[in-house]
Amino acid sequence: MNSTDFSDYDVGTFFDELFASDTQPRAAAQAVVNFINQLPPGEYKRRQEAVDQALLKLGITFTVYGDEQGTEKIFPFDCIPRIVDTFEWSHIEAGLRQRITALNAFINDIYGPQEILKEGIIPRELVTGAKSYRKVCEGLKPPRGIWCHITGTDLIRHSDGGIYVLEDNLRCPSGVSYVLQNRLLMRRTFPKMISAVGVRPVDDYPLHLYSTLRHLAPDDVADPTVVVLTPGIYNSAYYEHSFLAQQMGVELVEGRDLVVRDGFVYMRTTDGFEKVHVIYRRIDDDFLDPEAFRPDSMLGVPGLLDVYRRGNVALANAPGTGIADDKVIYAFVPEMIRYYLGTEPILPNVDTYVCEVEEQRKYVLANLDKLVVKAANEAGGYGMLIGPHATQEERNKFAELIKADPRNYIAQPTLSLSRVPTLTGDHFEGRHVDLRPYILYGKDVWVLPGGLTRVALRKGSLVVNSSQGGGSKDTWVLAREFDSVTQTDETLYT
Repeated sequence: MNSTDFSDYDVGTFFDELFASDTQPRAAAQAVVNFINQLPPGEYKRRQEAVDQALLKLGITFTVYGDEQGTEKIFPFDCIPRIVDTFEWSHIEAGLRQRITALNAFINDIYGPQEILKEGIIPRELVTGAKSYRKVCEGLKPPRGIWCHITGTDLIRHSDGGIYVLEDNLRCPSGVSYVLQNRLLMRRTFPKMISAVGVRPVDDYPLHLYSTLRHLAPDDVADPTVVVLTPGIYNSAYYEHSFLAQQMGVELVEGRDLVVRDGFVYMRTTDGFEKVHVIYRRIDDDFLDPEAFRPDSMLGVPGLLDVYRRGNVALANAPGTGIADDKVIYAFVPEMIRYYLGTEPILPNVDTYVCEVEEQRKYVLANLDKLVVKAANEAGGYGMLIGPHATQEERNKFAELIKADPRNYIAQPTLSLSRVPTLTGDHFEGRHVDLRPYILYGKDVWVLPGGLTRVALRKGSLVVNSSQGGGSKDTWVLAREFDSVTQTDETLYT
């Protein structure tokens, strides 16, 4: 079998992002398929191996806590890209803009007048009883009225071909550094393929991020000081924290580097104290300020929330935004869109059962063998049951967990995630993927054209999280529309 072509590729019964059938590429993917098919035998695999070596040299890693084989892992990357055509991306982009606008309005409302709760659109106890609800944030007025400055929204494609929102990540969403590094690796490894297809760039993300952060500074500050606040080198996303700080040209700081004095935040430097105006914080709420949240936190800055409340420093994302990515609250985002924006959702949610609601809980408990159950505030693929693939013992365990704390669980139907060809040994096989686009909310709402395509590298697995053995792919949003692609210039394939 020749690993450099798709002659034996099997689409199977799933929606494939590159192929309409075993032998027919989708129009937008034709140039990529042509390119791979015309490489000399073994050349594709050689280039993939070169990428793997580059990942080691660049130190592109993430951390898995509690792994007996070590905590520091190289994030696997597969070179076959996910391709999104221009028309579909316009639809996705519009849906994400709409969703983030509604989520921001929701956060502003529930820490303010709580009109959506008073009108019973969302049950009050589901919001105020959430682990991520921060009562201390009631009455806060964030700069420019923006709470969720950086969001990563997870999308999936079902077997019906439709794009659905799987969840929203508004606390400290991670992964965008891999988007940028993946593209860099692809440009080095397959430069002519990228040029032939015409792919929208992603390397201006740090510039957009920096602009978003500067937008939060007080009007009277002409040249604001922006910093990235990290928990430190042992955090799972530390590589990303340092990478983004370096790309933006700002300081990477830990809590011990900052101090509150006279109602302002200062950074310790070799030349003394320097006033800080904007903090891109990659620390969870609980550890951000020991005077406002967890008193035992050694990672945050004492007094920081008081300075924020006075308007003397901006925080991105704002404290309290975690309420909007609680998986139970997720079920009500379509209602938020209708309530705050007066329009129908462009991107639908996945059907979701809220276990706190008695009738829905009864259905879930009776159908655990058909459903995916998720804990409301877990991430990384933890706290989850995939019913059809679970043992009866595992299903029984989750049934007891749901009964003991129904507010903490939702359930969704098991979806047939779309697939993308992935190098497996010496040939290509389909592997399930999702997509996490990144949305910045500054002067306006900007969506990075593409995002992080995460791939479940284990055969048949639906869990794409890196901590559970997943990897990533480059996501190519096309700069132009294709009815068909008939590129045959042999110079492109060398």
